[in-house]
Amino acid sequence: MNKTILTLVAVVLLFNCSTAQKVTPVEAPKVVSTIDKSDIKASMIKALEWQEAHPIFAISPTDWTAGAYYVGVARAHKSTNDMIYMAALKNQGYWNNWQTYKRLHHADDVAISYSYIYIDMKGGRRNFVDLEPTKKFLDAHLYDDDNWKAGTDKSNMGKTILWWWCDALFMAPPVLNLYAKHTKQPKYLDEMHKFYMETYNQLYDKEERLFARDMRFVWQGNDKDTKEPNGKKVFWSRGNGWVFAGLALILDDMPTDYEHRPFYENLYKEMADKILEIQPEDGLWRTSLLCPESYDHGEVSGSGFHTFALAWGINNGLLDKKHTPAVKKAWKALKACQHEDGRVGWVQNIGAFPEPASADSWQNFGTGAFLMAGSEVLNLD
Repeated sequence: MNKTILTLVAVVLLFNCSTAQKVTPVEAPKVVSTIDKSDIKASMIKALEWQEAHPIFAISPTDWTAGAYYVGVARAHKSTNDMIYMAALKNQGYWNNWQTYKRLHHADDVAISYSYIYIDMKGGRRNFVDLEPTKKFLDAHLYDDDNWKAGTDKSNMGKTILWWWCDALFMAPPVLNLYAKHTKQPKYLDEMHKFYMETYNQLYDKEERLFARDMRFVWQGNDKDTKEPNGKKVFWSRGNGWVFAGLALILDDMPTDYEHRPFYENLYKEMADKILEIQPEDGLWRTSLLCPESYDHGEVSGSGFHTFALAWGINNGLLDKKHTPAVKKAWKALKACQHEDGRVGWVQNIGAFPEPASADSWQNFGTGAFLMAGSEVLNLD
């Protein structure tokens, strides 16, 4: 392909994704009544193949960025049973020697273990996976003392509980929940619930039905409260996507008769109602949920997590099927952000609050969100 054609392809891709994110209600993507499942599967495989060929991580192949990506790969395998996903899962687990990352008190550093547990459950090879490093992490994480549990950190971020930032509710709870299920040890689920409630009580805004990223964004009723330019509270799309998608993962594996399951179902429904209520006309959520005009373009990682969670709710009876068109619209807009080579663009880079993205900004966790979304959209009627 010559340089001129390559340039034209790039322009078309950028135009398509940009128009999928800055459209008037009249121009909003039309939602087809049926889903082309073969097209979704092809888009997912292209995303996987591109990401596997272009590995990226923040600090380690076992860090949270890789953890979130391989959650997406695991969910893709669960929906399709395509061995290309299991191959990717097994390869990374083997070369990681089944290790977590090193900060045993930090929820981010066990996210990778979701993929290890999944492989052990679905990979078909007894004793292939070594879950001892995961057990060591979880036991230390839950039961050892640390500065956060002790409440000795006096920073304004609220580091006085184990999971003091909302992202943590994606990183550790689904792992604990899946580990409890796989090993038949409900004590891990009970500990998960205890620490989850601490985060919920500290960061969940019951009026807005959204989570603050950390205590810097929880209003105290004084002039120091952090506000968006429009005067509203700051609610980060990906931050809430972490929580919302994490809820779907938790509910997917939590026992139906677990005594605290109604809490998670109710929280899921509250967040789902809010996320649907504020969905932009073009289908993609902005990085700032209550001040979308700050960066008036869609963003893929938060939107991918929202799409996954909403589709999961419809597929599992927690959300009315009348919302299916909204989910299909979101998927169509997500797909418009995928480049021809499979790369998923419009991903906000690593951060902790709303910031812009671009057609050329990508991260492995954005690909993970894309795969998660596709994995549940595939199952919609």
